[in-house]
Amino acid sequence: METMDTYAFCALLGRMKYITRWGLMRATRTENLSEHTAETAVIAHVLALIDTGLPGGQAVRPETVAVAALYHDASEILTGDMPTPVKYKNETLRTAYKALEKESACSLAKLLPEALRPALRPYLTGEALTAREATLLKAADCLSALVKCLEEESAGNTEFRSAKAQQLEKLRGMACPAADYFVAHFLPCYEKDLDELTK
Repeated sequence: METMDTYAFCALLGRMKYITRWGLMRATRTENLSEHTAETAVIAHVLALIDTGLPGGQAVRPETVAVAALYHDASEILTGDMPTPVKYKNETLRTAYKALEKESACSLAKLLPEALRPALRPYLTGEALTAREATLLKAADCLSALVKCLEEESAGNTEFRSAKAQQLEKLRGMACPAADYFVAHFLPCYEKDLDELTK
């Protein structure tokens, strides 16, 4: 009997819903990696559209940025979601974790049919993006974290106060006009209730 090849890539990515974010924080609602990834992809796509439309904006590829966002944390399936204070504690840890992420991304690519690997690997590693597009994706990742901080704050949880300040500082340091536009024009709506949002 002939055996059929099978590929674990999609099934493994489907397990992102089991990876909990904010592991060291007391949260009113648990957030998983799938939720964060979907939200980051939406925000990244919008940021790329904003960036293209702003005066002085550059031509970026919104669809490419969105797809890269879908895969930006895929390596965490193999590494887990390492807490930010640990991941960025010093340059040695940061460098080691970046290398581990890249190795994990390459391992995930090997779970695809060989013909698909060249097309998907650059999204898993981030190499599909220009420097400007990579900044937009980092900003979207930050904004997704900021949205979580706002949600927790709205629920009366002060645990995320420092994280909120850190995300805002990180965004300011990116000097990303599209992210600044999002903070001014989109972010305030996350603090409104459903009736206010749908008026």
